[in-house]
Amino acid sequence: MTEAIEPAQRTAARVAGLLYLVFMVPAVFAEFYARDRVIVSGDAVQTARNIAASERLFRLGIVADLVTFADDVALTVALYVVLRPVSRNVALLAAFWRLAESAVLAGITLNDFIALRLLSGADYLRVIDTKERQALARMFMSVQGDGYRIGLVLFGLGSTVFAYLWFKSRYIPRVLAAWGIFSSVVVAIVTLAIMVFPRLAPAVTPVYYAPIFVFEVTLGAWLLFKGIRAPAAA
Repeated sequence: MTEAIEPAQRTAARVAGLLYLVFMVPAVFAEFYARDRVIVSGDAVQTARNIAASERLFRLGIVADLVTFADDVALTVALYVVLRPVSRNVALLAAFWRLAESAVLAGITLNDFIALRLLSGADYLRVIDTKERQALARMFMSVQGDGYRIGLVLFGLGSTVFAYLWFKSRYIPRVLAAWGIFSSVVVAIVTLAIMVFPRLAPAVTPVYYAPIFVFEVTLGAWLLFKGIRAPAAA
């Protein structure tokens, strides 16, 4: 590991801190406001009515998601620049997992557009019964939830490896890095458990997001305002 910290690393660390804090805004808006106000679990008809009544809000949620995923790519690059001197190959592994996560999450956004098409009332859709179209739209939105879990597993893996590099580097307090490892592993393992035992989801969601949320907000603030320190100063 290189002892001296390069200027590019310090700059990338500040950028990463800013991105950690900035991308929380569209992510929270999309997941806990836009989608929460529109989608009704188990009720395709009411969900369709909500989308018709608040289509602009639903579309804003889609755009907020895409902004979040684009931000996540930039964040991944910044983290790679900071942590590459610690271990280039390990940093590459973490970066590829995080980039795969962004690609999966961006791809499943198409499901929301398919739902909008099904509920658009276009002439070519009249061959399909209204209730069937509503059920299909709700199904595509549910599949997006499954794709989101796939992305979460990839996120958990990449975040765990990045947190390990933070711990090894001593660029930030080791307690914070250790919390990052723990919270990232929780995301990956609990998400995999939900895939096997779907009935766990209502009991643990969104509680199991809390540790990683605390880690990312704290890390973002630390990198933005304190920056990284040389290992000798740890």
